[in-house]
Amino acid sequence: MSLVCAISNEVPEHPCVSPVSNQVFERRLIEKYIAENGADPMNGQPLSEEQLIDIKVSHPIRPKAPSSTSIPAILKALQDEWDAVMLHSFTLRQQLQTTRQELSHALYQHDAACRVIARLTKEVTAAREALATLKPQAGLVVAQAVASQPHVTAGGAGESMEVSEQVGMIPEIIQKLQDKATVLTTERKKRGKTVPEELVRTEDLSKYRQVATHAGLHSASVPGILSLDLCPSDTNKVLTGGADKNVVVFDKKEEQIIATLKGHTKKVTSVIYHPSQSVVFSASPDSTIRVWSVTGGNCVQVVRAHEASVTGLSLHATGDYLLSSSEDQYWAFSDIQTGRVLTKVTDEAAGCALTCAQFHPDGLIFGTGTADSQIKIWDLKERTNVANFPGHIGPVTSIAFSENGYYLATGAQDSSVKLWDLRKLKNFKTITLDNNYEVKSLVFDQSGTYLAVGGTDIRVYICKQWSEVLNFTEHTGVVTGVAFGEHAQFLTSTGMDRSLKFYSL
Repeated sequence: MSLVCAISNEVPEHPCVSPVSNQVFERRLIEKYIAENGADPMNGQPLSEEQLIDIKVSHPIRPKAPSSTSIPAILKALQDEWDAVMLHSFTLRQQLQTTRQELSHALYQHDAACRVIARLTKEVTAAREALATLKPQAGLVVAQAVASQPHVTAGGAGESMEVSEQVGMIPEIIQKLQDKATVLTTERKKRGKTVPEELVRTEDLSKYRQVATHAGLHSASVPGILSLDLCPSDTNKVLTGGADKNVVVFDKKEEQIIATLKGHTKKVTSVIYHPSQSVVFSASPDSTIRVWSVTGGNCVQVVRAHEASVTGLSLHATGDYLLSSSEDQYWAFSDIQTGRVLTKVTDEAAGCALTCAQFHPDGLIFGTGTADSQIKIWDLKERTNVANFPGHIGPVTSIAFSENGYYLATGAQDSSVKLWDLRKLKNFKTITLDNNYEVKSLVFDQSGTYLAVGGTDIRVYICKQWSEVLNFTEHTGVVTGVAFGEHAQFLTSTGMDRSLKFYSL
């Protein structure tokens, strides 16, 4: 049996054994290693040349020292080089083993740190939500106020209403609403009937095609995007609410999610993007309205204005107040800064759940849809019902005011879209859709030139002629939301197929 050097794995010429590790080495190799490291190469314990024990074996007679020009000299040089390579290789193998151990330890530490960070993030989110819930909110005392205060009956369109008087609807707020309405009315009169030059022409709009689709915004386990809105000041920012209880802010230009906002305990059915602040609003059947900071990614206010599912949400033109409707038969007007409910009103005679709500562009009147197919127009300052529009069959699913302030579009579960003239208070056009067509979303573009209908598919009509110029059927599920980009430069939609789609030239 041949002896093998533990360093070079070759048969040694001058074998010796280390009493520290009981390993056999080539003497010249182990002496070089000891000179550099002073330790046994196998276990790292101290070792000196004197401790090495020679092993007696029969050796051939070595040749005498050759001259530097002979072949044996070259072989000797090669032997020395080989010895150096073997020593270096052995050192590298040891360093590799040490590095592997350090990497393994670092990975374990990283995994533990990630777990701690995830736990702390969850705790911080829970603490923020608890803090937001504990902030003073008038919504917390709504039930007590309704129970303790006498009913105030006011006449409106020949019917009586129950008004829950709240402390906050003061003359200063009413004056603020009036001033804003005056400014908006003046601006609209200045614009007159001229169409913005940047607005996409009808012939170009008819050429729109799907240019992008995104299906990863919301959870696949609970599919469905239920609501949609665009940021008025930057229509590249898209806001969606899903059946997965989340609110998502998406950047169309960068094609990436800016924020995923979690806090609702049920699906999110209404969302609104604030026109001038990095703030969004959402409503849910969990009976809450939440105010979110997009930059902070957290809930900054919870408005508890209702005792049942919140079905509609609309932001006042001032950007300071929210209108909400609910299955509890009330509409509420709330301050978004404090979370206080300024007033709550119900139509006592009708006794019917509200299904949607929308402010008129001027902000002094608004419309609500009901489960018994009625559209009611309300005066915000007086909190009275000033007009009713009957004619639909089934619950009203969506209403939309035109920017010109004259037209109101409504949809219900009767496969039709009705257009109402607010000056004459009558229905002047009914767009009859296919049988069993589900109308889920109605929206005018910012100029009031086009009307988009979302439901079983997407249809775009040109106002005044009310002729169809576009029809998209790309969604595999019901379309739940549709919106125009600035100057109708693009169209976007969401559906129960969990996708967000964009259409343009």
